Amino acid sequence: MPARTGAENSAPSMCVVALLKRERARALVRAAFPRRRAHVHAAKSAVDVEEYLIKELVDVVIIDAGAGDDAQRLIARAEEFPSLPFVLITTLLPADAPLVARAADAGVTDVLVEGVDDSVARELVLRRAFSSRFERALSQPPAMLHLETPLQIAVWQSVVRRAGRPVRTDQLAKELSVSREHLSRSFAVGQAPTLKRVIDLVRVLAAAELSKNAGFDVRDVAQVLGFASSSHLSSTTQRLVGARASSLSRLRAVDLLERFGQAAFGDPAAS
Repeated sequence: MPARTGAENSAPSMCVVALLKRERARALVRAAFPRRRAHVHAAKSAVDVEEYLIKELVDVVIIDAGAGDDAQRLIARAEEFPSLPFVLITTLLPADAPLVARAADAGVTDVLVEGVDDSVARELVLRRAFSSRFERALSQPPAMLHLETPLQIAVWQSVVRRAGRPVRTDQLAKELSVSREHLSRSFAVGQAPTLKRVIDLVRVLAAAELSKNAGFDVRDVAQVLGFASSSHLSSTTQRLVGARASSLSRLRAVDLLERFGQAAFGDPAAS
């Protein structure tokens, strides 16, 4: 079995959207997120950030406290996206205190202080990022999926690492240095579901998490996760877990897994 690092290197880079007005803030973000380690979108305004949020899956939003009214507008929207961390960069001078207080009240996840947090900024942001938290929560496949072989577990972890983003079988095969045919045949052994169903399940789990954010509607969730349309997301959800996409915000991950088990195995309690 190939080393885990090979799959990690092929997984999508963390997506950061940053609204930065001051050069000091730009330098902090450049140092923390070099191009090879993250995909940083430099937004010019709060409107740009809002457009990015409904265009692709964003792992974290970084806001420069020096961005004036745009910073205040984004801070006010943080509570609409509890799954996506909003992080504020500030000098923490007395003049910044009111903005930092508003950020705390609005649900901003963390505050990076220039000159204090520079060396640990990446670590602080990474552990809060959507993809990182999603990966930690699902690091091991649920027992009811019967994914037990080293290949099955490696595939599960690679799919989960993408946090719901689309992935093709040939991409996974390349990461694991096996043929597409061998991967498909070797994955669905014993009581394990097919690879396609597992990929779709992970994407539905991600959709359910994002659906709990008031800032997203079903169409937005479908867009950021790369579904062809909201109808495609709905049909996938209905096929896998017998629920409408509009119901995802009310369903926990454990509920979705139970529903998937009922459809795939009949009685999940017996698994």
